[in-house]
Amino acid sequence: MSANNKNDILAVLQILKKYNLKDTESLLKQEANLTDIPENFTHDASDSVLQAYQSEGDPDSYDSCYTELRKFVDSALDIYKYELSMILYPVFVHMYIELVYNGHEEQAKELMEKFGPEQEYYYQEDIKRLSMITKRDQMSGNDLTDTFKSNEFIIRISRDTLSLLKRHLQEKKASVVMNIINEHLYFDLYEGMARNKKQCDATAGALLGEARRQDNKVKVYYGLLKEPDYQQMTTQAPPPEEEDENDVDADKPKKKKQKKDPLFGKKTKSDPNAPPSDRVFLPQLRDNDKNEKIKALREAQKRVNLGPDSLPSVCYYTLLNSLYTVTCAEIAEDSSLIAIGFSDATIKVWAMTPAKLRELKSAEHLKDIDRDVDDVLVRMMDDRKADTSKLFTGHTGPVYSCSFTFDRSLLLSCSEDCTIRLWSLQTWTCLVVYKGHLNPVWDVKFSPHGYYFVSSSHDKTARVWATDNPQPLRIFAGHLSDIDVCMFHPNSNYVATGSSDRTVRLWDVLSGNHVRLMTGHKAPIYSLVFSNCGRYLASGSSDKVVNVWDLAHGHLVASLEGHTSTIHSLCFSRDGTVLASGALDCNLKLWDFSKLCEDLSGENVNVSHNPNVRSGDNYLLRTFPTKQSPFITLHFTRRNLLYGVGMFESS
Repeated sequence: MSANNKNDILAVLQILKKYNLKDTESLLKQEANLTDIPENFTHDASDSVLQAYQSEGDPDSYDSCYTELRKFVDSALDIYKYELSMILYPVFVHMYIELVYNGHEEQAKELMEKFGPEQEYYYQEDIKRLSMITKRDQMSGNDLTDTFKSNEFIIRISRDTLSLLKRHLQEKKASVVMNIINEHLYFDLYEGMARNKKQCDATAGALLGEARRQDNKVKVYYGLLKEPDYQQMTTQAPPPEEEDENDVDADKPKKKKQKKDPLFGKKTKSDPNAPPSDRVFLPQLRDNDKNEKIKALREAQKRVNLGPDSLPSVCYYTLLNSLYTVTCAEIAEDSSLIAIGFSDATIKVWAMTPAKLRELKSAEHLKDIDRDVDDVLVRMMDDRKADTSKLFTGHTGPVYSCSFTFDRSLLLSCSEDCTIRLWSLQTWTCLVVYKGHLNPVWDVKFSPHGYYFVSSSHDKTARVWATDNPQPLRIFAGHLSDIDVCMFHPNSNYVATGSSDRTVRLWDVLSGNHVRLMTGHKAPIYSLVFSNCGRYLASGSSDKVVNVWDLAHGHLVASLEGHTSTIHSLCFSRDGTVLASGALDCNLKLWDFSKLCEDLSGENVNVSHNPNVRSGDNYLLRTFPTKQSPFITLHFTRRNLLYGVGMFESS
């Protein structure tokens, strides 16, 4: 056995010993005839197997090897050319890292200057960061090089294209490229015709290539949960007598027959794609919640139906003298409150209706109130302290996101200080500080059913919490960079995250695993929104595109282009027919989502490797420009009036 081989086996033995895999260790010793090794041997594994970048190759040959590969790709038939060209970027990156690792600084610099600028535009940011690493000791602990060293770059490729590549490499005896491809690339093979340029571009752009098809194989229950029977649940049914929101709950005992209310006349079938109602524990609705839901239903009856011929009215709130100080804005579900987060670590809540913000009376005054009167909740509030706005202080860094509960009793906020705070909107104090994230927290969102919330951070994790637990219930790890935005699915069983690694992931709250990995954005993702039916997810990014994904298969189904700057806010109308997008280019765009859904339902879903991606030209309904106010947030009221919020930027 050569010294090299022996070293490799010793390194493997060391790893088996480290993880206490005794049976495997003794089997390997026997097979490799190394039974004479003492029990307490130590071997520096980092010197052999784990050093993927230890290369015996001639540093001057890298340039010619890459040129040869590029020439082969350029001269390939058009049918294979675009899939083959996906290999150039990862090979270039690993060649550069290999040269730097082995101390060939000059050759690495030449390689970077010669071939760096010709890589795809969406990789230029990563290449710029990579070019700053010129010495081996700068690599240890560097995010980018660590990511490339410890993860395979994924390329979806047809069998014919791959055999063409293999034949070329064997003929040319291109060992440098072959080693990189064997060590650091993962080919997700499929049968059939190779993809064309448009199909390759649609899913390219993520930090580490595309999603494997097996990443999107798990079944996703994207349907909505059956709504409870509010009339039978409420002790005092608001007049006229209530029957049901959507469906009669068969398990509830029937009371005496009540008059039909048109509000509850509509019966809907339960959704075949919905998860079982007990799959994730959801808290019981309190009387206050039920009354809120019934109020929402009454309001929804007055809703304006939107479409190409009846676009929503837009009401825009401009924040003056707030440039560089406002960091986020959030409007409550019933459109009665707005919370604004500031860079000086404060949060201000305003009433958007004539009703002022009231505070609970003190304990001694509360005990004098008769609990049996109908307006007990009104009497508990102190009119003397009523105001049009309230201020929250407590964070020690800029506030990056806020989120209201459905009943407007609580507000969440997250900050650069790595904490999340829960505030009471009745006592106007901080109730809990949630600590767990290791870095600034970029986003926080309540679940549509309350109780749970999700947060995402610079530490590359998203976490699901319950309001009554100081520790997270689930930690979602897998993204390779900051998670900039997170969102609960309407059925509360899933969480979507958008990251600076240019991928969108869907996580299962029950298991904690990711069930969808969606690639196609060319820049960090800053906004997410689920369609009202739960099947589609729209994401907005600083690549100026809104992508629409079908969660049933994890496919990109539409790419809505038109904005000229980062898209920071997305919102669906209450009837799900219109998607609104607001960007830093001071433009609001309205897209015809019902038309897109019709087009999608009309075609057979191609569950293979290249679904058809629609462009936004056919779906844009209207663009509304503001004068000089970029959009921070968008919100549809229950009656389908569209609110926008932004800061005025004086020129």
